[in-house]
Amino acid sequence: MIRHWTTLLSLLTLLQWGHAQDSTSRNLVHNPSFEAHTTCPQRIDAIGTMREVEAWWQPTKGSSDYFHPCGGRECQVPRNKMGYQTAHSGTAYCGIYCSKENYREYLQTELKEPLVAGARYQVSYWVSLSEKSPYAVATLGALFTPERLSDSTWEILMRRENIPLGDNQIQTISTYYTPQVANSKERLLDDTKEWQEVSGKFIAQGGEKFLTIGNFASFNHSNVHDMGNSTAILQGAYYYIDDVSVTCLDCNAQSQPVTQSPQKKGDIVQLEGVLFEVDKSDILPQSYNVLHKLICLLNDNPTMEIELRGHTDSQGTAEHNRLLSEDRAKAVTEYLINHGITKERLSWRGFGKTRPIDTNDTPEGRQKNRRVEFLIVEQ
Repeated sequence: MIRHWTTLLSLLTLLQWGHAQDSTSRNLVHNPSFEAHTTCPQRIDAIGTMREVEAWWQPTKGSSDYFHPCGGRECQVPRNKMGYQTAHSGTAYCGIYCSKENYREYLQTELKEPLVAGARYQVSYWVSLSEKSPYAVATLGALFTPERLSDSTWEILMRRENIPLGDNQIQTISTYYTPQVANSKERLLDDTKEWQEVSGKFIAQGGEKFLTIGNFASFNHSNVHDMGNSTAILQGAYYYIDDVSVTCLDCNAQSQPVTQSPQKKGDIVQLEGVLFEVDKSDILPQSYNVLHKLICLLNDNPTMEIELRGHTDSQGTAEHNRLLSEDRAKAVTEYLINHGITKERLSWRGFGKTRPIDTNDTPEGRQKNRRVEFLIVEQ
């Protein structure tokens, strides 16, 4: 059998947007009001990882938070550990720390499609200051990047560049990111009762695919305002975030009709961007955008049956890798079933380290070999 290798992104983008779309009204943000979630949030931890909300994650060690009526007492809506606020729309929202000296928390997501070079985009999201915040700031921003940002810092998310100095020495240069859309430094975001909109327009460089929301300014340049409210819970400015929107203002000319779908029985499609906990089968929130594109593909092709396939690199024993790859393929299968795909259309297998697509001698090659893909069994 001749295998046709392609990427999920190109395949599913064509299928999901297979006819001309009105891009001027289409929100490019998945789960923009944070309603879709995998589990109900239970606690607000100073150290933790936001995993409950679909298609959103935290790019740093700063522990972003999720709030939903189904959650535990600390993270319910409208009353929670951080204060009292109804959602701007729907029933859920997220929360981030935007000033505690230089401590920061951020929200990150992958857009439905890369931005078009030279096109104008309208960005909007709504914020509300926690009533327990002793401070307010002004400089919340929306940063668009072509790559996913990830850093182990607890402080400001910054661009880091390693400069070789010779004699095996490297100097790391850190520079501030400049969000394409940021709230004016003169406009304080201090309303604890109502939601305030942060919005603006910008021209894309092209290829920007990830959106990160937060405060990218230093403490001294954030227009920090003392609210006269000292609490034992918060020591800085904490904001609820809701209703994120990114729309193109002049992309109609960019939309092109697709005359045929490129997939067929026997094709193998790699699920690029499906990530797991290290040495575990727990799916990370960064994966949900890709999985939802797969769900769209299956919904648009109701007779399609697929086999999910897990693979690992060569590190570890053969049996351990086989079981891990099988568990990961099964986890993806269960995710699809939980989102409405009937189990009769799905099966899974784990191949361990037996089918590499790149060398296992380099970190980059091993990363490519750690993958989940699917075989189209029936069209």
